[in-house]
Amino acid sequence: MFTGIVEEIGEITALERVADPAGGDGARIAIRGKTVTSDAGLGDSIAVDGVCLTVVALDGDVFTVDAVPETLARSTLGGRGVGSRVNLERAVRADQRLGGHIVQGHVDGTAELLSREPGERWDRVRFALPPALARYVVEKGSIAVDGVSLTVAAVDAESFTVALIPATLELTTLGAKRPGDRVNLEVDVIAKYVEKQVAAYAAGEAGR
Repeated sequence: MFTGIVEEIGEITALERVADPAGGDGARIAIRGKTVTSDAGLGDSIAVDGVCLTVVALDGDVFTVDAVPETLARSTLGGRGVGSRVNLERAVRADQRLGGHIVQGHVDGTAELLSREPGERWDRVRFALPPALARYVVEKGSIAVDGVSLTVAAVDAESFTVALIPATLELTTLGAKRPGDRVNLEVDVIAKYVEKQVAAYAAGEAGR
């Protein structure tokens, strides 16, 4: 589990495509990240642009992960290459503050950055809202964009808007994103659980 509070911006140093016998291509990805590797061990989870991946090798400040075909298909990692900058976060410890919101690192979909309005103190950025995810996104609710915990400032049927404070602009890759770029989205998992429970309750009531 993660909090959506990015610890550093890392860089992909190597990427090797690996054929999957079941079909499709996976990838072995090496990423440089001084902070996240400072206490990392084999088998640890690190969120890469919001995607939970397992450390399979360590070499100094570079860690290596395997991404299966589904991960590449469902996230923006499939379009990344050597030199790409990515947001990095270690899994949350039980004894630390939950500064953002509960983030699983399970990407629900990708979206296009539609527009950004630079401000004196923060930027307002609008993203497309995939129809399948629209019901989980509410004004003042939480959403993870490339692994960054953000509060939804406004939402309509086709898009949502967030405000990026100076720290977010400086410490994450969102500061460099431009219209047309794609990002990973993870909606609030609590909303999905509530929907499932309400649906089950409604079905039970209807069957009485």
